[in-house]
Amino acid sequence: MSLSDRRTFLLAALATLGGCGFQPVYGPSGSARGLMGRIEIAAPTDKNGFNLVRRLEERLGQPEAPDFALGFVLELEEDEVGITPSQTITRYSLLGNARFTLTELASDTVVASGEVDNFTSYAATGTTVSTLAAERDAYARLMIILADQIVARLLATSQDWAG
Repeated sequence: MSLSDRRTFLLAALATLGGCGFQPVYGPSGSARGLMGRIEIAAPTDKNGFNLVRRLEERLGQPEAPDFALGFVLELEEDEVGITPSQTITRYSLLGNARFTLTELASDTVVASGEVDNFTSYAATGTTVSTLAAERDAYARLMIILADQIVARLLATSQDWAG
């Protein structure tokens, strides 16, 4: 594809997006522009919940005058995925699922809900200390991934409920 063909393709794609009503959520009149500090996130009950809430607050801001409440339920599972012939486990896979519900506080109406899932893994081939550190890190990474997926879902649907 020549350079002029690429430019034509990109310009056509941009024109199509503009014509179909595409609008960036963080744009001047985007639906996510006013979300910062408007969502109160449920208090965590454990270390994983704390890591999830911390990342959600990094992305959505700490609530100043919340209009919405975000609740969540985490389900985590650890699977042995690397096993040697001598039955030694060398790798674990962490599977995470987060169900979330966003409620408008004024009307106590659920305005958005969903479920996200993902995975990460860690090696168990080092010392006990290094394996524990790798496990903690893997859980922390998984919470960041799940939080980012929740935020992406909220941003994608914010035009329907953020007003």
